[in-house]
Amino acid sequence: MAETLLAILLVTSSAKGPNVVYRWPPSVENTRPRLSRPRPPVDGLELDNPWRASHYSDNPNVLAETHIEGAVDVNIDDYAWRRPTESRDRSMSFSRSAIPASGRDSPCNDERREIDPVANEYQCLFDYTAQFLAGMLCPQRHLCHQKFELVIDNLVFAGHPVCAEPDGMWRFKPERYKPGSRGRGSRHRESNLPDKDNSEVSLGGDAHATVTPKSSWLHMFHLVLVFDLPDPSSSASGNVARYFDTIYEQIAFTVTAVLFQEQVLSNFVELECDAIGSLETEYMVKGERFSDFASHAQRVSSIATAMKNLFDAIKSSNMAHITLNDLPLELQLPPYLDHLLHSEEEFELEFVGRLENQPDSQLWGRELSFGWRLPSLVPWKSLLLLDTDQELDPYVNLRGSHVHAEERSLAEGLIKFLETASVTLSLADMASLLDWDLHSQVYPTVRWLVHHRRAKIVDTVHNGLKTIFSIAPKFDKPLATLSAEFKRDFPQPSISPLPTLMSTISNSNSKQADNHFFATVVQSKDLISLYHEVVLWMLKHDLLITLHLHVRVVTTAELKVHVRQAHERKLERRASHHLHGRRRSSRRGDHIVGDAHEHPRVNMPWLSLSPKATRQYPRRSIDSGQSKPSDISGSILLEDGEDVFDEISEEDSGEENVGWGSSEDTLEPSIISDPGTASPLERKWLAAMSEGKDEYIARRFALINQYFDGKRTDDEILYTAEISRKQLREVLHHYEEYLQTFLHPA
Repeated sequence: MAETLLAILLVTSSAKGPNVVYRWPPSVENTRPRLSRPRPPVDGLELDNPWRASHYSDNPNVLAETHIEGAVDVNIDDYAWRRPTESRDRSMSFSRSAIPASGRDSPCNDERREIDPVANEYQCLFDYTAQFLAGMLCPQRHLCHQKFELVIDNLVFAGHPVCAEPDGMWRFKPERYKPGSRGRGSRHRESNLPDKDNSEVSLGGDAHATVTPKSSWLHMFHLVLVFDLPDPSSSASGNVARYFDTIYEQIAFTVTAVLFQEQVLSNFVELECDAIGSLETEYMVKGERFSDFASHAQRVSSIATAMKNLFDAIKSSNMAHITLNDLPLELQLPPYLDHLLHSEEEFELEFVGRLENQPDSQLWGRELSFGWRLPSLVPWKSLLLLDTDQELDPYVNLRGSHVHAEERSLAEGLIKFLETASVTLSLADMASLLDWDLHSQVYPTVRWLVHHRRAKIVDTVHNGLKTIFSIAPKFDKPLATLSAEFKRDFPQPSISPLPTLMSTISNSNSKQADNHFFATVVQSKDLISLYHEVVLWMLKHDLLITLHLHVRVVTTAELKVHVRQAHERKLERRASHHLHGRRRSSRRGDHIVGDAHEHPRVNMPWLSLSPKATRQYPRRSIDSGQSKPSDISGSILLEDGEDVFDEISEEDSGEENVGWGSSEDTLEPSIISDPGTASPLERKWLAAMSEGKDEYIARRFALINQYFDGKRTDDEILYTAEISRKQLREVLHHYEEYLQTFLHPA
């Protein structure tokens, strides 16, 4: 993690000038060279498969010796890119004089430093003198208490400098009140974390209520993180800036806020710098190496120890547990932050922006929605508690005497949650057992545990281990190392070695039935409890992936033919009914035709005419005024017979928008992509699937087929539809011919 991190510096400024008080690591790695053209392999040859086959040997050393014989000497400097202005060593451009960390004059003269390599270890850093570098990292007063970022060649310096007031006193900065903020602020000695959005360390408290005696020499301090500037072309646009912003917010800002608080309250930073400076002067007088001084400084300064632990934790992708003036801190960076800088791993950048535009980001919060690759925080997921160090055991911390009385009830509730949590229980089940609210109590607890790497979200495991697993595509450790650890933790003869166990799980995915973990691995109820521990071990090492059942609805060709034929029969029945009604109306019209001539006002309003014929009848009566009534009646019946199907379509308002004859109305098999928003024709197909089924089965299918879109897992369907797994299996069995089921990790 943070592969670009080169060093952590503590820079101070006093009346005698700026100075680098301490740095870690002692020997700083140089930045990686930028290449102006591709550099060939060191061995000078590109071995392709035909060459390897023609020079095959059982002894790999023979191949290596043959290969080395043709090696060429490649001068790396010939391929390195250099800036046009870079003409001389920049370390020779500045004076070698420097001020020790305590602010007192150094007993070593400048001439000795020029020729003494040990003195250069103290005064030379990144090809700069430490004094010149400290001067660049100590900005003017009006630039303090805000984000600092400086780019020099291939180096990036990031931090949050803070300074004393003009009168030399260290005070909390007055809070910046925002509209709608609650309260008037506290006048007590307690301090609050600064608001990152203000870009200012605005710790709580009155500006004049809590101050320390005037500092003897410390005017400013700056905790600086030094990075190797990534190549902008190696990552997506905007990722480099977001990369540094994340490190600043999670590390530099947080540590500086605590140091500033302790400096205001107890002059802590100045006292620590005095101790480090005195020790540095002593080691320089003795001519001892800087690495020895850096190691010894960790025994006299908690800041030096914290800087080392922080650097090592960031480079090893672990939690940083540091202590500043007896205040414990836990710091970390998102586990997948470095993937922002690798364009060749774009397939692994799915976490970038994946949650930002989804409601899940609001559940995880701002800190966990980026660079964590966390699954959705949903009720049907479960929680896996991870192993922690005994010195960091949460049970010991929560039961300690330092817990206040008003917080003890909260601590007891958290302990009860930790004792209840199990991979066989979903988050909704835990909320029900604890009588907790899912969103206001369970989710915040889960977020805290995940953020502090004491738990992770996993899929719920069946209590009888009837869960289908697959093997993860990549392992964090070599298989040989994992096998040795597995054998150490599970020496029982009834448990197969890890490679054999993984092979069995992998082969089970090709089976159509009995492919769950119990049927393929356990095979005995007496071993369920033992294999529960095996599953937990494999989940903690990210070796298993849970496969979920997904369902899609398929409309077969036979179903479509059946629905279309039913529609045609319905049309025929309606046509026959309408024609029969027309004939009876026609006979009634012949019987009263005489009365119609005697009473021309009567326009036969009681005849069963179609809307189309009704519109045409008055026009024909006017145009052919000399025609006989019998001719008029006959023409009406003839035209009505031609428009029977038009009339049926107009009368049946529910059928006119179904989509008969459209591109969707085909006789080829198809999949209903989203049954929840099915079209009218798709709803007819869904209704036809339930013909001949029991009423309660048909009712349940109508309730849950909206979730058969191929995206929802079986666990989500069970929770959302509030049905049991047995009821779901029953529906899948009765509608087997119309359902497509498949297994997928998501």
